Amino acid sequence: MAVLEICTFSASADEDALRAADERLQTDFAYQQPGLRRRTTARDHEGRWCVVTLWTSHDEAVAAEAAAKTNEVAQEFWSLVDGDSVSVQRFTLL
Repeated sequence: MAVLEICTFSASADEDALRAADERLQTDFAYQQPGLRRRTTARDHEGRWCVVTLWTSHDEAVAAEAAAKTNEVAQEFWSLVDGDSVSVQRFTLL
């Protein structure tokens, strides 16, 4: 079953640098992962970020998370994020 993943976080670096890293992450890593259907990034008026990703299955979402831990592009992105602020939730579509 399809899974909606919601990841929220705060930046630990310059917003422009994070936006550039997010664009690179999306094209060079995320859309290369099996099962990714859609990914979009948003930011609220207080500077908190949200990435919403639609996966074909829970297993593919988990596999992409594991792959990101050893991927240079993903690691560049996560180096600009406040690690203590990260929250990831996954919901199965009904």
